[in-house]
Amino acid sequence: MRKILNIFALLMAGMLIANTMPTTAEAHGPTRQKVKHSVTINASPDKVWDAIKNFGDLNWHPAVEKTEGKGGNEVDATRVLTLKGGATIDEILYNYSDEDKSYSYRITKVDVKVLPVNNYSSTISVSEADGGKATVTWKGAFYRGYMNNDPPEELNDAAAKKAVMGIYTSGLEALKKKIEGGS
Repeated sequence: MRKILNIFALLMAGMLIANTMPTTAEAHGPTRQKVKHSVTINASPDKVWDAIKNFGDLNWHPAVEKTEGKGGNEVDATRVLTLKGGATIDEILYNYSDEDKSYSYRITKVDVKVLPVNNYSSTISVSEADGGKATVTWKGAFYRGYMNNDPPEELNDAAAKKAVMGIYTSGLEALKKKIEGGS
């Protein structure tokens, strides 16, 4: 009987320990997504940078109807992008380097129905490519439009990545066409 009680006590102690041990979570919120797109343009890096360096002017992007900027290229400058169709996106500049031909910004306000992202930040830069050409790289990091578990399809990670990649691709292709003389 004593042996049975000892085994029972050991089993109970094991269960008590097991119930107090941390367990891994079954569900988690969204993970930060990253997107990057580059294009090589048959023009000097200086010429390409001149076309995009004004943070307050994103009118080279085909989805943008108009840009209203305040603060120039100084940190904390703002811009409001009015898209074709009337939706707006508010952004703030947090890093700018004319020397490095690069600037970084964050979205401060956007309707997830327009762009299905949260906590979006982005950098656009120009570097020298072979043959005196320029490479423009646009990269961003963000969370999906729905911050809880089980997002609807239009606000999930795939929808967010697809939307941002579409912005980068169409913008950089339009910039290439404009600078190379196609429009």
